[in-house]
Amino acid sequence: MAHTQHIRAVRRTLRREMPGTVGLIADAHDFTAMTRYRSFVFDDHALYLRQVEGLLRSLSAQGAHTTVALFDPDEFTAFCTTQGLDPDTPASRTRFTAELAAGGACVAYAGQPIDSLVPQLINKAVRKATWEYATLLLAEAGDCAECGQDIGRDTFDRASRLLLNLLEAAGPGTHHLVCSIPAQEEQLIAVLHAERTGSDPVRLDEADAAEFVTVLAAGIARESAGGLVLRTAEPDSPDRLHGWRLRQGHLDPLTEGEVFSAYCTDAETGEPLAPEPGVEYRPGFPVDHPDPHH
Repeated sequence: MAHTQHIRAVRRTLRREMPGTVGLIADAHDFTAMTRYRSFVFDDHALYLRQVEGLLRSLSAQGAHTTVALFDPDEFTAFCTTQGLDPDTPASRTRFTAELAAGGACVAYAGQPIDSLVPQLINKAVRKATWEYATLLLAEAGDCAECGQDIGRDTFDRASRLLLNLLEAAGPGTHHLVCSIPAQEEQLIAVLHAERTGSDPVRLDEADAAEFVTVLAAGIARESAGGLVLRTAEPDSPDRLHGWRLRQGHLDPLTEGEVFSAYCTDAETGEPLAPEPGVEYRPGFPVDHPDPHH
C-alpha cells in the first residue's frame, strides 16, 4: 500500500514538472471550420473558450506549466496532408498541437482570463507572421551589384546600428517605438518597448528587438517608403514624440510640424485631430550615418 502511494506521489510530481501545450482555436471563423470534423465535439465557440479556460485553471491548480498555442485549421489540414494523417481524429489534433509547441505562436498561461489570453495569442501570431515575412524579404534581396555584400545581412546589421543610435540619443525614460513598412502583401508593423534609467544600459527584450530590426531592415533593403515613431515617457514630464521618414533606404528626421501633423491627422479621413494633452511634439534627431559600404 505504501509503495503504491509512493508511486502515485511520484507521478503527481512528474505531472507538475512536465510542461504541457493546449491548442486554442481563437477565431470564431476558424472554430466553425473545425466543426466539419465529427470527432470535434464542440459546437459553440464561446462555450468552448470557457471550457478551455476551465482546463487551464485546473492544470495551473495542479502546479503544471502550460503553454497555449494558436490552432489554425488551414495549417492543421496541411499538416495532416503532409504527414498522411486522418484530420478527423483527436490523435491528429494532439500531434499537430505538439508540433505547434516547437515553432508556432504560443503564450505561457499565467492565470490570465481567456478574454485577455485570446488577444495575446493573436498578437503573438501576427508578430510571428510579420517577422517571418520580413525575414523572407531580406532573404530575397540577394547580393549588392556594387560591392557583392549580402544585402539582407548588411541591412540587418545597419538597422541594428540605427536602433542602437536612436536609443542612445533618446536618453533616459520609457521608450515606445513603432516601425511601419509597406510591403506587397501587407503593412509590416513592429513594436518595441525599451527602458533606460540615467546612464545605465538600455533594457529591452532581445526577441522583440530582433523582430523590430528585421522589419526595419526589410524596409531599408527594399528602399520602401515607411516611418518610425518614438514616444518617450519620464516621471513628472510630458511625453515626447519624435518621428522619422524612411526614404530610399535612409531614416530622415521629421520636422516638429511633420510630427505634429502625423499624430494629429486622422489616417482614414484626413481630418485634423486635437493634440493629445500632456504631449510634446518634437522633431526627429539624426540617427542615420553614411553606410561604409556605399
